[in-house]
Amino acid sequence: MIRSMTGYGRYEAQNEDARLITEIKSVNHRFCDISLRLPRNLNAYENDIRNQIKASVSRGKIDVYITYENNREGETLVAYNKAMAKSYMDLLARISEDFHIPNDTDAFTLSKYPDVYTLKEETVDEEKLYGLVQQTVAGALKDFIQSKETEGRHLKEDLLQKLDYLEMITKDIANRAPSVFDEYRERLRAKVDELLGDTKIDESVLATELVLYADKICVDEELVRLNSHIRHMRETLEEGSADADGSVVANGHSITVNVGKKLDFIAQELNREANTTLSKANDIILSNQGILLKTEIEKIREQIQNLE
Repeated sequence: MIRSMTGYGRYEAQNEDARLITEIKSVNHRFCDISLRLPRNLNAYENDIRNQIKASVSRGKIDVYITYENNREGETLVAYNKAMAKSYMDLLARISEDFHIPNDTDAFTLSKYPDVYTLKEETVDEEKLYGLVQQTVAGALKDFIQSKETEGRHLKEDLLQKLDYLEMITKDIANRAPSVFDEYRERLRAKVDELLGDTKIDESVLATELVLYADKICVDEELVRLNSHIRHMRETLEEGSADADGSVVANGHSITVNVGKKLDFIAQELNREANTTLSKANDIILSNQGILLKTEIEKIREQIQNLE
């Protein structure tokens, strides 16, 4: 499935210890750039979360937000240190005996002495917390990827429509090109007749001029390559998957690229052939069609930038 680089996912889960909410959103980026915003008590899981996301996403500026709520909040325990309290009472009894003063210490007063009691928070089960983190990240990722695939389907449909229009313009150029040569030949003959009158011109000279002109304006090779690139892009869109990489050859070596980058390479080749076609256009109609060709290719290139 073709995916967009733009998406959003959210998932919430909880157990007896904590409640977690994970949100993931992304925008376009050349590489996989992951930014995490975690509560301090979840920092230990940062690398695991990154690896979990990288296993499912190849490109994009990805922001991950995790909210932590302690379900045991308010269950703070008070620990009574009996040995410490006894030490205080023994000391007070000695003071009372040594100085012949009454020992009127009560429980409330004793409780104020240091370390007679301490506050101790309930410990969280780390294994359960880690499982909860994995669960919420996996749930948010699933929702996130579904949104990317939904947007990817819309982008694919739009790109296929643009390719159909591109193919139509290419056919119009192919149909128009022979007429340009015929019209030039008629204009050339009319000009020669106007200048020379009854004087006959050597037909070989006229033929040489026509051959040079035909070679100058010939766009047959460019049109063949344009149609080939259009077919290649359509096949890539139909068969491509954001999870399955494609291969291209560069400098004699096969390299692996994701679908978005592969389509971008094809769009660059389309643009190169369109530039050559436009430069050879010696006719106002062909020039206009060449401009339409380049305009539509630029729209395709912009749309491809949204694909993973």
